[in-house]
Amino acid sequence: MVDEDTLNTQVRKFLRVVGVTSQGEIENAVRAAAAAGKLRPGQSVKATMRLQIPELGLDHVVDADLEVG
Repeated sequence: MVDEDTLNTQVRKFLRVVGVTSQGEIENAVRAAAAAGKLRPGQSVKATMRLQIPELGLDHVVDADLEVG
């Protein structure tokens, strides 16, 4: 049996860490690319996030275009 409260808390903790660290990594990469002249005004970049939990057979991919330039 699954303890729904524990599961919910653990998933939220994990997603908070993923969200905060991912945002920082994206912002740093965009700033570095902009400083190197690799981004044009209005440019978008493709982002892909993959969530894997091999023990559960989970492999979930989210794709998005981020307007960064």
